[in-house]
Amino acid sequence: MKISVLFFGQIADIAGKDNLDISNIDTSNELKSRLCELYPALNNLTYSVAVNKEIVQTNTALKDGDTVALLPPFSGG
Repeated sequence: MKISVLFFGQIADIAGKDNLDISNIDTSNELKSRLCELYPALNNLTYSVAVNKEIVQTNTALKDGDTVALLPPFSGG
């Protein structure tokens, strides 16, 4: 099972790239844990998770081919 992960803003700076394909991930929480292992600076950052363009607030099951975006805090104005 392959998941596409998109990074934006400061998260992309931390990762050093704007996307990543990752395998063997079943849930959004598992993905966040794996990404924190790969990029420890994410542990100290607040961000939202969107699965297939929909922001999720709880642990969400992921399917093969899903796209997950990590979104830094937005500022209004």
